[in-house]
Amino acid sequence: MKKLLIPVLFTCCFAASQLFGQAASNVVKVDLPPAEVDRIVKKFTENEGLFREALNVYAFNRYATMSTIGMGGQITGTYRRDSYLTFNQAGDRFEKILFAPISTVKEITITTEDIDNLGGITPFAIEPRVANQYAFTYLGKEKIDELNLYVFDVAPKVAPDPKHGEGKYFQGRIWVDDQDLMIVKSKGKAVPEKKQRFPVVDTIRENVDGKYWFPSWAASDDELVFQDGQAVKIKFRVRYTDYKLGRSDVKLVGEEEIVKDEPTPTPTPKKPD
Repeated sequence: MKKLLIPVLFTCCFAASQLFGQAASNVVKVDLPPAEVDRIVKKFTENEGLFREALNVYAFNRYATMSTIGMGGQITGTYRRDSYLTFNQAGDRFEKILFAPISTVKEITITTEDIDNLGGITPFAIEPRVANQYAFTYLGKEKIDELNLYVFDVAPKVAPDPKHGEGKYFQGRIWVDDQDLMIVKSKGKAVPEKKQRFPVVDTIRENVDGKYWFPSWAASDDELVFQDGQAVKIKFRVRYTDYKLGRSDVKLVGEEEIVKDEPTPTPTPKKPD
């Protein structure tokens, strides 16, 4: 099984080209004709759409921990949420909480939406439906573990207006496998920001069933600076495990979502060309 090993987080001082332009990197400049770059972009954005369709027939576990960091590097509070996630035919996600102790975070409010964002913009990077609204800057190639990867900086073509919704786009860097032409690694953040602040997140994907690259690990060590000048250092780690082909039966009981433990077999998802 092809996969990336868990990396040491890069030191970041950057914001698509600002965010990544000065980062330490092993990217080697390998010139490609513009037509070939366009073909690669078209193919991996198409594959990203197929990947998201494939998620509709996979169930998996997600273990999310977010902590605030005080002076001297000590942890001042922790939010934890371990979940089993599955999807119905319409693509709606259902969650069964496995473990969620009372949060001890005091500096900021962490909502379900904050954790859900880790299952949306951050690990999945480019939303296929709006791929034409992004500018992709080809940088070259980089070898990580046994993979040869195309490297792109990514940003919205037009600076998004926070009045129309925060965190709707990805801004950062992506790594694309040169064989499968699928995103296998990303590092960036959700934009635009207004009152909300989003950390820079490093995400690794793993090849599942020889077909798709699904998120397996995401991490961030960042400082969020809010409009009122408050600065909060955070650390979070998210693991995605036990991807299983099959969709669980889900029924709603009152306000709770109950998921059967055993997935129901479903047809194999379409494999990218």
